[in-house]
Amino acid sequence: GVLFKGAEVFERSRTIDTVVFDKTGTLTRGAMTLSDVITDEDEARFLYLVASVEAASAHPIGKGVALGAEERGVELGTPDEVAAVAGRGIAGSIDGVDVVVGKAKLMADQGLHISDRYLDALEAVERQGKTGFLAGWDGEVRGTLAVADTVRATSRQTVTTLHSLDTETVMLTGDNRRTADAIATQVGIDTVLAEVLPGDKAEEVARLQATGKTVAFVGDGINDAPALTQADLGMAVGTGTDVAIEAGDIVLMSGDPALAATALRLGRATFRTIKQNLFWAFFYNSAAIPLAAAGLLNPMIAAAAMAFSSVSVVTNSLRLRKFV
Repeated sequence: GVLFKGAEVFERSRTIDTVVFDKTGTLTRGAMTLSDVITDEDEARFLYLVASVEAASAHPIGKGVALGAEERGVELGTPDEVAAVAGRGIAGSIDGVDVVVGKAKLMADQGLHISDRYLDALEAVERQGKTGFLAGWDGEVRGTLAVADTVRATSRQTVTTLHSLDTETVMLTGDNRRTADAIATQVGIDTVLAEVLPGDKAEEVARLQATGKTVAFVGDGINDAPALTQADLGMAVGTGTDVAIEAGDIVLMSGDPALAATALRLGRATFRTIKQNLFWAFFYNSAAIPLAAAGLLNPMIAAAAMAFSSVSVVTNSLRLRKFV
């Protein structure tokens, strides 16, 4: 389930001391479900306006909101125009209403007033590990929404395995600090880099490298491609986008994050095996060739020694089967 794109990847894997995970779609399933709607407006109309705008977005959060509204019996409309604000939210117009959906900073930038009720609701859902955001129009925030993403069953074990390899773990996400910390606590991540804009992921990887760390990055999305390229070792999730897969040095053929630890262990073990095999190959030749040149080595013994050399190399290499 692990594809190494080149022989040099094995050598690079032995020096990795930090693994950075993109959260959504890697440590979590990336399938957002609408979990909370807090509003003083008519809920059906509120969801109609918000979900209709979000449905025009390709972001997992937008899809989750749209699906959640439809499951609640809301028939969505078609917005006149929609503009995404990278890493902050989305704005659009439907039925003559200019709707803004996203983070508190986007609300402030758009001049929308946020009441304490909705700020408190936002903080409450974020402390539960959910991704919360606001929605409003006509100068006022009209409600708080939250979507929930499920942590993959193997995420915690993956982090534990990496720690056993003396490897630091980092989670990188665009989520707010409270939500990010809640997810990190669940899986045992060492360091959290929260509220990172999609275009800044590569810069965060470069910043870690500047501190002397040798970094592997695990991601699956289009906006992960620059970070996969920047990292000393890029691990692309095979269930992700073609752009990410093309940018990675290693492809994890399924969405299971445990393959990241497997790839690191297998890469290190393979490089170690290569060195062992080279040692024995040179040992046999360096010992036998001078003896043969001096006429002190029987050809039959030389042939047997060369055969044993080949068998020992192959047998040593077959020990790697324990990883698959």
